[in-house]
Amino acid sequence: MGRVTTRIPVRRIRLHGDATRPDTLAVEEPLEIRIAGAPLTMTMRTPGADIDLVHGFLLSEGLIAGADDIDTIRYCDGVDADGQNTYNVLDVASAPGVTLTAPRRAFITTSACGVCGKSSIDELRATSRFDLRDDHSTVDTDVLIALPDRLRAEQKTFAGTGGTHGAALFSTDGTLLVVREDVGRHNAVDKVIGWAVREGRIPLRDTVLMVSSRVSFELVQKAVMAGIPILAAVSAPSSLAASLGDETGLTVIGFLRGESMNIYSAPERVVGHPAGSTDRSVLRRGDRHVTEDVG
Repeated sequence: MGRVTTRIPVRRIRLHGDATRPDTLAVEEPLEIRIAGAPLTMTMRTPGADIDLVHGFLLSEGLIAGADDIDTIRYCDGVDADGQNTYNVLDVASAPGVTLTAPRRAFITTSACGVCGKSSIDELRATSRFDLRDDHSTVDTDVLIALPDRLRAEQKTFAGTGGTHGAALFSTDGTLLVVREDVGRHNAVDKVIGWAVREGRIPLRDTVLMVSSRVSFELVQKAVMAGIPILAAVSAPSSLAASLGDETGLTVIGFLRGESMNIYSAPERVVGHPAGSTDRSVLRRGDRHVTEDVG
């Protein structure tokens, strides 16, 4: 298995001089995913939890319904210049009677977006197996405001490098279920969802997906495909992500920092108000700021 971090010499310049010293970086390497030997896609990822990543990617793209659709996933020969296996090629064999067919759209692959299958809202509606409007779970604001710090505390690779995104899955009562990191925020989410696929937890009802990044259309797509009702982030959603959340019934929360947050869609799942808050507080629903009594 490849390394998660690596050390390289850097020249560090400070106010009172400069020096050469080692620095720790997050590793970024390609992972090629194959189906029955045929290339499907390639993504730039941080090695580790690769099997989870593949399960999560295949589920979020609608290629599988669960772990039972897969017979085996194995590393193939992917040798470097020294003849060593790089463990950067995974081949998926479907279970008997299951045919894995790649979607019509092309995959755009970068470390920034992981594997971004750009689809329309209509296509997502047609392929999603779960209706989030049937999930009536709620989460208390006191649970939500604790999640960013709890995710950050679990990001060991980020603590050493400052170069990875984090994704964590919590139950709505605040119980931590799993954390994954990666140089690609979409890969981190796929690793979380893939863990749930392998654990037989799909659909992920009564859960909150917390991410350390902004919320894009593709992250909303992945949450919807996994049956996750609440997606929270420390940064902003895109306009399309907010629209898709509203369309599908996903609760999209952005700018979750301190004791404040913006709720862009399905706000009814968020209940209560931060303990110790004043009698009047600004609750944000998208870009509309509404002052309400909360005492």
